[in-house]
Order: sequence, then structure tokens, then C-alpha cells
Amino acid sequence: MRIVASILLACLSLALVAEPVAAQTTLKVVMHSGLRVVDPVLTTAYITRNHGYMIYDTLFAQDETFKIQPQMVKSWSVSPDKLTYTFTLRDGLRWHDGQPVTSEDCIASITRWGSRDSMGQKLMDYTKELKPVDQKTFQLVLKSPYGLVLESLGKPSSNVPFMMPKRFAATPGDKGLTPADQIGSGPFKFVQAEFQPGIKALYVKNPDYQPRSEQASWASGGKVVRVDRVEWVNMPDHQTAVNALIAGEIDYMEAPPHDLYPVLEKAPGVKMQVINKLGSQGMLRFNHLHPPFSNPKIRQAVALAVNQEDYMKAWITNARYRRTCWAMFVCNTPLATDAGSDDLMRGNIEKAKALLKEAGYDGTTVVLMHPTDVYTIATYPLVTAQALRRIGMNVEVQAMDWQTLVGRRAKQEPVAQGGWNMFHTNWVAQDIMNPIANAGVNAKGAKGGWFGWPADPQIEDLRDQFARETDTAKQKKLAADIQKRAYEIHAYLPLGEYVVAVAYRDALVGVLDGPAPFLWNIEKKK
Repeated sequence: MRIVASILLACLSLALVAEPVAAQTTLKVVMHSGLRVVDPVLTTAYITRNHGYMIYDTLFAQDETFKIQPQMVKSWSVSPDKLTYTFTLRDGLRWHDGQPVTSEDCIASITRWGSRDSMGQKLMDYTKELKPVDQKTFQLVLKSPYGLVLESLGKPSSNVPFMMPKRFAATPGDKGLTPADQIGSGPFKFVQAEFQPGIKALYVKNPDYQPRSEQASWASGGKVVRVDRVEWVNMPDHQTAVNALIAGEIDYMEAPPHDLYPVLEKAPGVKMQVINKLGSQGMLRFNHLHPPFSNPKIRQAVALAVNQEDYMKAWITNARYRRTCWAMFVCNTPLATDAGSDDLMRGNIEKAKALLKEAGYDGTTVVLMHPTDVYTIATYPLVTAQALRRIGMNVEVQAMDWQTLVGRRAKQEPVAQGGWNMFHTNWVAQDIMNPIANAGVNAKGAKGGWFGWPADPQIEDLRDQFARETDTAKQKKLAADIQKRAYEIHAYLPLGEYVVAVAYRDALVGVLDGPAPFLWNIEKKK
């Protein structure tokens, strides 16, 4: 028996030597903040959008030339009267639980997304019905012709119209999905058992995902996964994260601070890449529902007091990465204009003081939310607080992490009941390049508007005209009129524009450009 056992053990050892188990390739990534909110319809937060791109897919996607390309869709057609769009899904699409993707899933997903997203809401305004034809084909029937159907379904950033199973998409848009609900059809699977909110998120390659045959381009084309696992680790201290990247302890850092660029550019084994050449724009957002910013004159006083230069210089010392810009629809784009900006955001303190006094400001405390863990936003509240105090306003800066802010900004209650008065954020250019996509000029108010909730029928009428218009010259005029009116009511204040670079180990190849960090296509060389 001992001889037989020895022979078996020897054979087993030989087998293990002859056929070793392949080591799993893990991509370790530090994103710009920790992931807590996992529902990309509930929030426009970019960390949640990034999570969405890992596990979900989209019907259409935008490529690097800004063209809308089919993604989950195999074919589509438009009726002669421009009222009926028919979509047929690709073969082999399956959810992570093995169930096939159906027309009903897509209809429910579009409906849920359309209840929250600014561009989706406008599409729904024009939609008469969404109806299945069969398991893989469905139709979107319009009330009247609308020229932004594909642009809406291929929207590249927050809120992205991700497709999800009907049983989850049936959840109202203002009710968040849980980590247990994170089942998509995308290139990665979310590992719920490993999820530590705000600390760690783990994704594994989806072996059943069937990429498109086209070359990857931004969010479009073949999403080919070349690693086995992607681990998001949160490192709130940026110097720690940069040191970890230089030491090879992590592979990719989404948003290193600009003041550390010189260190990273000189570090051996590290590459820098500006993945979004159009850049991003900062935003100061008022809460229009409650005092003091329910008073338009007080909003105007703030608009006069703050200075774009102060915001940009506070966190970007190198001028080649920043610029002032008063165009709500992004500078150097077809709809760029300074209309309505006049002398706003140029630091006119004395004029702001006079207007604040005229407005009858009574010393009401301004609660300003300050996300300390996202460096691209963290300095904005401090700059604003200084300007407000200079004109005589009482300011309370409340420190919190970004995900706490994301949850709190959805509260419409007064400050005494957990509400807020002001917050700051950033938008990638692709999110705000036209009046339909730009959530900041959505003026639907408390019912249907974006956080801050300005209500203005004039803007909504102009946005509706823009949505119907096909002449580019007329679109440009309408965009200028919308921006002028948005400045008149101070829907929000743009704080300037900037570009950021991702940093990664030179062992990585295939890092894609885009308005979001796309982690497919990346290969980790040994």
C-alpha cells in the first residue's frame, strides 16, 4: 500500500509541475474617491459612473470623434416620419447571473434613467411609448420628431444610460440600488463579498462577455478585458498614493494632484496621460429652495464677489493645465459664448457688498458642504467661503467626504433638517456641452430638476426649442439665450476649466482616452 501511495503522490506531483495553475493578473487602481453609492442612476457622482462602466453596458456609445456608435445594439432603424426608432440587440448578451438580456430589461432601464438624467428627462418628454417587439427588439415611439435620440442613449457620462435587469430597473430612480443588486452585462463582475464601502471594491473578468469586433475607442468598440481582476483601493492621502505608484504597489492612479505632477513626470517606471483633452469645468451650485439663496439678489451678490482666477490658481499652479471660461457649454466648442456673464465672477467685492445690503441679507448662516477627500473640489469651498465673508455673509463650512456630500445634496429639506445651502462640483466637458445634457441649466425645479432645483419656465421653453431645432446657427443662438437667462437667475456659476492626467506604471499598455477612466483594453506586462 505504501508503494502504491508513493507512486500516486509522485504522479500527482508530476501533474502539478506539468500543468501549473496560471497566476491571476490583478490591476490595482486608486480612484479619485472611495466608492459607497453604487447606483449610477441615483447619483451623478463620477466614482459611481466609473463603477457603472465596469459592470454595465450601454445600447450606444460615443467614440473619440464624438460620433455615436452601436454597443449592445446590433441594428436600428428610423421610420420615414421620424417618430419610431426600432432597436435590435446583439446576439449572446447575458447578465452576470446567466440570464439573457431582453427588450423588457432595456425598456425598464431607459425609463428609470430617463426619470433622473437631464438629457433623459427631455427624451422622455418627447417619448410616447417604449414597447417590445420580441425578446431582442423594441421600439421607442416619439410624440413628435426629436433629433437627439441616439445622442441621449449614447450619453458618455453622468448619468450614463446603463442597461440593467428589469427587476432592478423597476426600482424608482430616487430609490438607490444596493450592492447586492449590482448585476450587469458588462466586461467585469462586481464581487459583493469583497466590497468595503469607501475602502475597497473588487471586480473580476466576466468570462461570458462578448466584445464587439471594432477597435476600442472611448466608450465604444470592443471592450476586451486583458486582466483577471481589478481592485480599487482608496488612499485619501495623495502623497501616500503617489508613493505607492512609484514603488509599484499600485498600477494606476486616476487623479493625482497637479502639484505632484513634477514628481510623477520624473519618476522611473511611471507614465502620465491626459485622457480627456476637452477637460472639465468647475461649478458652484446654490440651493434655490431655501434662504438665503432663494433670494435672487443674494445669489447675484455671490456671483459678483467670487473670482474664477482665485478658484483655478488655488489648486492648479501650472497655467498650462487651467483657464478661465465663462461659457456654460464649455470654451472652444460650437456652443461656446460669454453671453450673460458680464462682470460676474471677477471679484467685484464692493459692488457685491452693496447688492447684499440692498437684498436685505439678515445674517442667515450659509451651510457650505466641503468634500475634503476629492482634491479637484476640496479647495473650491474655501475660496467661496473667503469671498462670502469678505462681503459680510455668515458662513459655516462643514467638512465631509464626497460620498457623504453626494447623499446629502439630494435632501430638499431646510438646513435645520439636514439640508444645505451650497456645494461645488466638477463636470467633464462632455456632460455639459449642450443645454439638454447640462444638468446645471435644467430649470424644472423641485420636481425633476438637478440638486439645487432652480425653477424657470423661460429656460425650460428655450431648452425645448433647442431640442427640436436642427439648424446649427439657430441652436447656437438658443444656447446663448439659455446661458444668458441661466446667468440672470444664477442657476449656477462656472468656476473655470482644467485638464487632469492619469498616472500609471509603464508595465501597462492600452490605456484608453475618454471622459471617464475605462479599464478594459489594458494589458499588464510582466
